[in-house]
Amino acid sequence: MKKSVSKADIRAQLQQETERFLRHGGEVKEIPLGESGKNPDDPPLFLNRRLFVEPRTERTLVPEVVAAIEARRLEKRNRKPQRATRRAPRRQRKILYDDFGEPLRQVWVEE
Repeated sequence: MKKSVSKADIRAQLQQETERFLRHGGEVKEIPLGESGKNPDDPPLFLNRRLFVEPRTERTLVPEVVAAIEARRLEKRNRKPQRATRRAPRRQRKILYDDFGEPLRQVWVEE
């Protein structure tokens, strides 16, 4: 079975990649806290993306399929509700006690 990658493995790999980047002349810029990576002059993303650009297409109905769906719907509506079936009485174990409250025996009783 393949061993899953743990968080410690991921951290170690990221640390190695960062050290390799810095050794080969890479540098890390300090960015002040609270500064955003987005340009404030850009419009919001939800205004740029258009969801439904193509025109609405007309649907072609298939009469057999529509008839089958309608028949199922009518059958469901016209169906008479089934009566709830009564369960057979369940057998329960009952403990018989003597006059002093001590258990004598157990019997099965249908209630």
